[in-house]
Amino acid sequence: MSKQTATLVGIIAIITWAFLALLGTAAGPIPPLQLTAMTFFCGGLAGMATWPFRPNALASLRQPLIVWIVGTMGLCVYHITYFFAIQNAPPVEASLIAYLWPLLIVVFAALLPGEKLRWYHLVGALLGLSGAALIITKGGAVGLSEGLKLGHILALACAFIWSSYSVISRRFGNVPSDITAAFCMITALVAAVLHLAFEQTVMPATWGQWAAIISLGTIPLGLAFYTWDVGVKRGDIMVLGAASYSAPLLSTLVLLAGGYASFHWTIALACVLITLGAVIAAKDMIFKKKLS
Repeated sequence: MSKQTATLVGIIAIITWAFLALLGTAAGPIPPLQLTAMTFFCGGLAGMATWPFRPNALASLRQPLIVWIVGTMGLCVYHITYFFAIQNAPPVEASLIAYLWPLLIVVFAALLPGEKLRWYHLVGALLGLSGAALIITKGGAVGLSEGLKLGHILALACAFIWSSYSVISRRFGNVPSDITAAFCMITALVAAVLHLAFEQTVMPATWGQWAAIISLGTIPLGLAFYTWDVGVKRGDIMVLGAASYSAPLLSTLVLLAGGYASFHWTIALACVLITLGAVIAAKDMIFKKKLS
């Protein structure tokens, strides 16, 4: 698989993340940890369903301990930490802090062998961050309105966890993506235990809610992790980092199309900033593709 193709595969993950908010809303008032357990179980089950057709899938589970630590950190620790972050700080502030991870991916990727941080990678990521900030805050000023809270610190930890997971995964490029199903199952188990300890179980009330939960688990929290794994291991990780800022924009557009949100001038401006940032960051890839 070429670097360009792997990058495009990674972008599939970003596109599927656009449906997180819509499907999460359609899932109904399910407690966060319970929803995490249910959806990651679906995502893991979907991945495991492909194992009979992949002769070496089970063999891929025989990996060094560090691979299991990194995978668990990325999927399990990140998502659990994120839910606790938005519960312990104003959600807008926590979300914006957590969404520093694409910028950190671009910066951290420069430490990888064969990678170099160029000015256009950084400019593209900063433009994307500006656009994401507009989407999340709707153009309003944002600060620590209630002072520094535990949630803010946890949100910052989220940014470092996901960016570190994505960049470190590059060092395990030979590890098949089949193992991602196991990481999903570990996340589901940990979330289920925490749910039983801290939350009251609320079962979906309609078939539509069940469909939303299954779709959430198999696409934005299933397919996305497998394609992201391919992208960060074999694609242009700096381009993926900058392009990730399109996720909140795409999510907003999906909510608009579904009637769950109303148009705001910041959406148009964010679209320009994020698109421009992604194009600038992908300058080399686009140029090389035109030449080939």
